[in-house]
Amino acid sequence: MTRRWEFDALRGLMLVLMTLTHLPTRLAEPLSQPFGYVSAAEGFVLLSAFMAGMVYTRKGRRSGVPVMRRAFRHRALVIYGCQLLALLFLFTVIAVLGLGIDQPAAKNLMSFYLQHPLTALLAGLALVYQPPLLDILPLYILFMLVSPWLLSHGMRHGWNGILALSLGLWLVAQFGVTQAMYDVVVRHTGLPVPFNETGSFDTLAWQFVWVMGLWMGSQLAIAPQNLPPQARFPGWMVAAASAIGLAGLAWRHAVGQVPFVDHPTLNLLFDKWQVGPLRLVNLLALVTLTVRFGPWLKTHLPRLRPLEAMGRNSLPVFCTHLVAVLLVLVFFGEADPHRPWWEDITIALTSMGLMLAVAHAWPQVEPRTRASHWRGKPAAPPLTSSAPPANPAEGS
Repeated sequence: MTRRWEFDALRGLMLVLMTLTHLPTRLAEPLSQPFGYVSAAEGFVLLSAFMAGMVYTRKGRRSGVPVMRRAFRHRALVIYGCQLLALLFLFTVIAVLGLGIDQPAAKNLMSFYLQHPLTALLAGLALVYQPPLLDILPLYILFMLVSPWLLSHGMRHGWNGILALSLGLWLVAQFGVTQAMYDVVVRHTGLPVPFNETGSFDTLAWQFVWVMGLWMGSQLAIAPQNLPPQARFPGWMVAAASAIGLAGLAWRHAVGQVPFVDHPTLNLLFDKWQVGPLRLVNLLALVTLTVRFGPWLKTHLPRLRPLEAMGRNSLPVFCTHLVAVLLVLVFFGEADPHRPWWEDITIALTSMGLMLAVAHAWPQVEPRTRASHWRGKPAAPPLTSSAPPANPAEGS
């Protein structure tokens, strides 16, 4: 099975939207959550899980679960290395520039580190301290470490139990269980890192987004003949998803980023960090529409190869976006409505150009070790004799 370019293009689109959201320009407000009350972060996590489920399920069926687990651990180690480099860049280059220029935006970003440098450094190495913008990769690392156990169980015993447990964890997260667990850890260990410095993403809530993507990717790897999926959704479900998707789109652009301006409690239903219930419904509606109409769009829309290149090399491109956003914060500060439009557009285009350059250059500069990493090691017996053939183009 060849690499699915449409998934790369979608992941590249999520990276572009994420960057435009994080850059401190006036483009952030209209381009953040452009399809409803769902952000690029949900799309990026879901697609990353989908690709991981598809690729590593094939690996497990072809070479055995132990090989699959080693591949997951190796990938998690690579992502951990990227997180350490990002922290090093923040604690050195951005800290020196931010203090030298006296840039409040940069200093606010790392206020805990500036107040407690040693604690922040050690906690950052342990992935406990997660400054703003640097809290997605730790989530990704944790999910990559858990995923081989989920995939192997799902391949052997089915996904019903996993999906039910994952949904239950998401549900309890809506009632503040994550912070309650953190408080217990602090009470017994004296952990000196405040809860608001441990990352914005609620792990118990976001794991459901990851597990959904992992399950979908695994199913595609096991039974690719189930596509195209037009017949898999009853008409009423497609109609309901269309109504919800259009309502979310209209509501978002008519009202703005905050759905209930005068009712903060109701906004929890759309909360990004806990994947609030209505936000999850909006996400599921968009996923349904994407799966239902994706094959048609694939045949009628032109291929956007720049997006494909970004999605195909998503990890280095994501790290490049972090560097670009941090540098812009240092030199330009927060978004300023008095800043000339041409300046904001130049910032956005320069950042996009840098990401695209890395996407195109990475395949030439990346060490050729991934393909040969497991070569020569004895493979465990595959889970099934009907595994699909090996594909050197696979990647997560």
